[in-house]
Amino acid sequence: MGFQQFLGNESTVERLRESVQHQRIAQAIILAGARGAGKYTLALMFARLINCLNPIAPSSETGGLPDYCGVCRNCERIGEAAHLEARITEALSAREDLRETDKRETRILLQPHPDVLIVPPDPPQNLIKIGQVRQVIHNAYYRQPVEAKRSIFLFTSSAFMKEAANSLLKVLEEPPPNCTLILLTENPAEMLPTIRSRAMLFRLTAVPVETLEQLLATRRPELKGPRRALVARMARGAVGRALGFDIDEYLASRNDALIVLRSALRNPDYSTLFRATETYRGGADGQEKTLNLLRATNALLEDMLMLVAATPQLIGNQDIAQELTQLASGVNLDWLDHAARALAEVEKGMRRNLLRSLSLDAMAVSLENA
Repeated sequence: MGFQQFLGNESTVERLRESVQHQRIAQAIILAGARGAGKYTLALMFARLINCLNPIAPSSETGGLPDYCGVCRNCERIGEAAHLEARITEALSAREDLRETDKRETRILLQPHPDVLIVPPDPPQNLIKIGQVRQVIHNAYYRQPVEAKRSIFLFTSSAFMKEAANSLLKVLEEPPPNCTLILLTENPAEMLPTIRSRAMLFRLTAVPVETLEQLLATRRPELKGPRRALVARMARGAVGRALGFDIDEYLASRNDALIVLRSALRNPDYSTLFRATETYRGGADGQEKTLNLLRATNALLEDMLMLVAATPQLIGNQDIAQELTQLASGVNLDWLDHAARALAEVEKGMRRNLLRSLSLDAMAVSLENA
């Protein structure tokens, strides 16, 4: 897969490729965009272009800009990290096999290539921690690139522990030569201003719904009619999210999210609510299920906000527009703001291992009281 197959955001892709063509590669880059917008894919493509052993010269076929070959040793090894979730799962399994004392000190780091280090959030808090940043600092200052032209350090999230974020500033303030840091984020405002000011910001914007529907018709032919339209809208312009969107899982989470909202905004039916929330147990599966519920509820709240703002054409869940209109008729902006904050509190509680079913019940009751 070359840059010609990267869908959308042509100007951002061109700027990155031009920086390699003119040998003006920034030492710190922020790639910002919605979840599934292609930030990680583009970051790996950029890393391959920088370190390709046989780069493809600019031509009409490459859009007049350089491209990576995809088959050299560096391209292949960096490309092995494309399936991020699978690599993280492997790393977690390896950590579980360690002794308890070693397990506590071991942080998740992925190194598909000797000069490319990928830093994902470390479970269970899903934050980038000080131990991971210290490893980046050590590699950046004390290890010169061996098989690549530049060392690449790729942070897949902007969710840093405070100490880790402050420690990262050391590399950004005094960056070593032949080193590039790439930070991925959904919202640059979540990052420390001192980090943002020391990095070049590139944004990935939304791909039109019509383009996503055409892509889904080709890449996911099993999606028909209304389901394809729903996936295209719920992807919010993100290609990766559209291609990986689990429609059945989303509809199940949305059904529970509607139970929460109905309980808060109509005559509360606590028996139905409690039957739904008691299925949200502990463990990794329960965590993922709860996160899916929170995302689905957030999506419904966004649609209700669009209805309150008299822009119904912007809602994603068009198939239940009538019910959302009825729910939105009884709320205002203050209630929607309170609801969004309540969802955020549930997610924070998950990091403290609070009982999920009780957290969800408390959230639903707080929405009713509001």
